[in-house]
Amino acid sequence: MKKYICEFIGTLVLVLFGCGTAVLTEADIVATSLAFGLSIVALVYVIGGISGCHVNPAVSFAMFLDKRLSGSDLIKYIIAQILGAIAGAGILALIINSIFKLGDYTVTGLGQNAFGKYNISMLGAFIVEAILTFVFIFTILGVTKDKKKDSVSGIVIGLTLTFVHLFGIKLTGTSVNPARSLGPALLLGGDALKQVWVFICAPMFGSALAYFAYKFLSNEKSK
Repeated sequence: MKKYICEFIGTLVLVLFGCGTAVLTEADIVATSLAFGLSIVALVYVIGGISGCHVNPAVSFAMFLDKRLSGSDLIKYIIAQILGAIAGAGILALIINSIFKLGDYTVTGLGQNAFGKYNISMLGAFIVEAILTFVFIFTILGVTKDKKKDSVSGIVIGLTLTFVHLFGIKLTGTSVNPARSLGPALLLGGDALKQVWVFICAPMFGSALAYFAYKFLSNEKSK
């Protein structure tokens, strides 16, 4: 049970601070990228030893494919992550509504992902998210496979999340995390909810590609 609670709390923190920074800085590329990246750095060293600090269904899916996570745990991890993302988005909405000059959260948004507002097509958004997730998961698979890298894995993973955000924020808002996208979309509804399937399917697709590429390039047979 503790590992599921950790995944809930971790995803809540990621959404609250990452998406919150995006809202409060009007999606400043550097600030938002650092908020997401530094959140992961902190979380890895706090809950990594308990749950592995996935806080992302795409990460959990890759670990499942790599036989590092059971099917039962995969489902429970994803449920905990989604609930954490909803809670994080809900807390962010309450905070935004308490700041008079910002107005209602439905006006400011909740750091949701989108493709129309950034002048990129649906297909373009899918490709971007798949590529960004591929890079992120590919890095995670490699750096977490070697126990000798445990001391630096949090920094490497956090910096990787930072640089994929630097590239993707002005294209899709950068998801690479279905839970992070679903939480804000559920609260906002409308276009955010209509478009969220892209930010669920593309990261999962990119995750699978990263797993098979890593297995091939590391000369490991697919299990």
